[in-house]
Amino acid sequence: MSIAEAKAALRAEMFARRKAAFAAHAPDDARHLAEVLRAHRGRALSGYIPMRTEIDCLPAMAAHVGPVGVPVIIGKGQALKFRAWSPGAEMIAGEFGALIPASGGRIVPEVLIVPLLAFDRRGYRLGYGGGFYDRTLEGLRAAGRVTAIGFAFAAQEVPEVPVEPVDQRLDLIVTEAGVIRPAAP
Repeated sequence: MSIAEAKAALRAEMFARRKAAFAAHAPDDARHLAEVLRAHRGRALSGYIPMRTEIDCLPAMAAHVGPVGVPVIIGKGQALKFRAWSPGAEMIAGEFGALIPASGGRIVPEVLIVPLLAFDRRGYRLGYGGGFYDRTLEGLRAAGRVTAIGFAFAAQEVPEVPVEPVDQRLDLIVTEAGVIRPAAP
């Protein structure tokens, strides 16, 4: 089985697993994320507007002290850009139905909360297959320091995510159960 086939099979399984975890989620699922973000006070943060069964990072984003943004998909094969966001901002549909602020300045995140379907303890994640976050992290890392934080339900952990050379590792993974710090490669 090729890596692409392995990723596709794992995606199908993980959508179902995440859906079950979402159905059982609790209101305080983001408490560990909020604790981690306190160490990044004042730094530019980007989270995401949760779609479908993604774990909700909005409470932690709203509590962040510093600039906050959300990703904007510019086009296929391109890195994400980030638009300033605040609670109550007017939101409109962007690419793939992702909500984005109707207006706002551009920010360059120093801390990036990354959604995912699966993760492993090495710090690798399985996304939706578009490569947006991998391209974005590669560019942000080349331009300077960024902390990539995967945010997911503990049930989304797998023994090993299939990886390709373009896949970017996460610096931390935060779940409702706690914080995972991947070992250095």
